[in-house]
Amino acid sequence: MEIGVAMEFRASAEDIARICHAHPTTSEVTKEAALAATDNRAIHS
Repeated sequence: MEIGVAMEFRASAEDIARICHAHPTTSEVTKEAALAATDNRAIHS
């Protein structure tokens, strides 16, 4: 669902990375991917 909302509002990877994500869920994986896409800032890589 989170990715669908991001696509609808044309969110950037940085926008997704700034959203609060629950732990541990697939939502958190989305945040990690967004952080990795923006300046390689992933926490768990």
